[in-house]
Amino acid sequence: MIGTFWSLVPAIVAIALALITKEVYSSLFIGILIGGAFYSGLSFTGFITHVFQDGMVAQLSDSWNVGILIFLVVLGIMVCLMNKAGGSAAFGNWAKKHIKSKVGAQIATICLGILIFIDDYFNCLTVGSVMKPVTDKYGVSKEKLAYLIDATAAPVCIIAPISSWAAAVSGFAGEGENGLTLFIRAIPFNFYALFTIIFMFALVFMKFEYGEMSKYEKAVQIMNEPTDDDGDIQGKGTVFDLVFPIATLIVFCTLGMIYSGGFFTPLIEGEAEGEMAANPAFHNFIEAFANSDASIGLVLGSFAALIITLIVYGIRKVLSFKACMLCIPDGFKAMVPAILILSLAWTLKAMTDSLGAADYVAGVVAGSAQGFKNFLPAIIFIIACFLAFATGTSWGTFGILIPICIAIFPVGDVLRIISISACMAGAVCGDHCSPISDTTIMASAGAQCDHVKHVATQLPYAISMAVISFLAYIVAGFTHSLGTVPSCLISLAFGIAALAGFLIVMKNRVKK
Repeated sequence: MIGTFWSLVPAIVAIALALITKEVYSSLFIGILIGGAFYSGLSFTGFITHVFQDGMVAQLSDSWNVGILIFLVVLGIMVCLMNKAGGSAAFGNWAKKHIKSKVGAQIATICLGILIFIDDYFNCLTVGSVMKPVTDKYGVSKEKLAYLIDATAAPVCIIAPISSWAAAVSGFAGEGENGLTLFIRAIPFNFYALFTIIFMFALVFMKFEYGEMSKYEKAVQIMNEPTDDDGDIQGKGTVFDLVFPIATLIVFCTLGMIYSGGFFTPLIEGEAEGEMAANPAFHNFIEAFANSDASIGLVLGSFAALIITLIVYGIRKVLSFKACMLCIPDGFKAMVPAILILSLAWTLKAMTDSLGAADYVAGVVAGSAQGFKNFLPAIIFIIACFLAFATGTSWGTFGILIPICIAIFPVGDVLRIISISACMAGAVCGDHCSPISDTTIMASAGAQCDHVKHVATQLPYAISMAVISFLAYIVAGFTHSLGTVPSCLISLAFGIAALAGFLIVMKNRVKK
């Protein structure tokens, strides 16, 4: 069963149970147990060892995962500090004077999400903490806020050359090939990300929802008074006390990323008896970002931002030292649900990896390349969607499929670029839909939305864009012989026209 379709069954069962029972913790744990049973062949000692030692303990001791958990906790503390200092409430009051409508609140959320393109984790929690008071004021449901956050996290990061995602994708490039250049060339063909961003703006301006989202949006009543919990505010903060910590986070997380990529470390061009060259060279900004370790960079940046925020709050006397220290456990508590779901999701991924899911999917892709050349981008898109959905990881999907795309097509072939784009777009789409995706989990946490409700309301929107993207990849596959630019323009024009037609039809159906 290792390396067959059965290797994906634990993840499929976990996802199905989560959607049916609307309870994610037990669903993920049952998926983990099924994976352990498959791997051990029903041996009790093998089952226990694989689930707990090879699974949970190994995942929670992995340096990358630990870094992400620390980053989550620090962000939770930062959010708690901003709320207790009154910065969030002050921003809410400022926004009431400058943002006049529900449409304005949603557009501001989308724009902020697009601006924070460095990392999807950072995006999810920052946008949620900043915009929730404003969206609450104008009657935007938590479910819609969670969708706007999620749709401006991974989809924006995957088309931003300076982001942790660009760094990850660049690492999978072929030997002697510039990974960042490959990433940039693939951006115009990343249809799912581009169409999702257009779709968000169109939905907001056209003022309608469909699917599960419409139910929650109708249930929200516009409040005449602020919805913030003023009883928890201890400081007399201003908008500065919200903007400064966030700006500090952005600056220092960027510095942390390039530091982890060697921006400040000299390149040793030659050594003589262990001594460094007289005039050492350094990585440039782009190279450092491409070589960065997001886990380390985000931890370093967020810790620096936290310390500076505490110092500034102390100097400004917006919060007492005791109140600041109480935010540490409070911020940790706020992140416990997200940490628990992430831990279980990582363990489930370890189960599917041990069963050979990657080998199975790689074989499916390689087999589909024979006789389906023009359809290959669309096929890769669907396989990437399915793999990312079942495993809850975009980056893992990149690691499996991008090397295959590079091996199938020679350098210079337009289909090479289109297929790599299809892999990235499909990975983001599957990640966007998956209940066990870490980005989806953190979007729920950022909006303070029930996780299963977020998944259920987001799914119809994500599937709609997936279908349009799939058709656009078919067009791209058949027009690739015209050249990179003509194929891109034709495919984008087709996709945008299909998206416009779909929205018009859906709005008319909603009206009826």
